[in-house]
Amino acid sequence: MLSFFSSDFGFSLPKEFKGYWWEKKNFQFYWDMSPLKYIKNMKTPLLIIHSEQDHRCPISQAEELFVALKLLKRDVEMVRFPLEPHGLSRHGSPRRREKRLEFILKFIDRYLKK
Repeated sequence: MLSFFSSDFGFSLPKEFKGYWWEKKNFQFYWDMSPLKYIKNMKTPLLIIHSEQDHRCPISQAEELFVALKLLKRDVEMVRFPLEPHGLSRHGSPRRREKRLEFILKFIDRYLKK
């Protein structure tokens, strides 16, 4: 939940939502939107692909999800792309865009064969 405010648009969230998460009256509202609230229900294998320079969706959000799923012994993998911003699939370097697709294809291939 803390990472709601680590984004490059975090300052606008209190206006769009119900205020700050640390205010007691708003805590439940933010918690209900957090993927971490529902983490125990996540059973499908997951591949998390994240760019290290993504300021829209900070990598800390992906790390929280990855660690929580690992602690629950779920099938989860995380791939980090250094020096890439938000929108790797459209704006990333050609080599890293290709590498991203390779990770996706290998992941799909691995789980479709099970």
